[in-house]
Amino acid sequence: MQPIQCATCGNRVLVEKFSPSHTSIQWLDDAESACPEFARRAALGEPSKWIPTCAALRDSIERAVADGELPTDEHRREPVPGRLG
Repeated sequence: MQPIQCATCGNRVLVEKFSPSHTSIQWLDDAESACPEFARRAALGEPSKWIPTCAALRDSIERAVADGELPTDEHRREPVPGRLG
C-alpha cells in the first residue's frame, strides 16, 4: 500500500490499486475526525461505516494514478465473462 494525501483536506491514507475498478483504502485515522466529508455526513446522522467514499479523496487517488504516482498492477486482468485465462 502506498500513502496518498487528499488534495482538499490533507488527510493521508494508504492506497492499493490493482485495476480501474479495484481500489483498497486503509484509513490511518478515524474517518470522521480526519475527513471533513465524513464528519459532515456523520453530523447529519449517517453512520460512517455506510459512507462508501469521500469524493475529494477519490479524485486525489485518481489524479495520483493519472500522474503515475500510484502504480496499478498491469499484470492483473479483469475477468471477462465466458473467457478463461
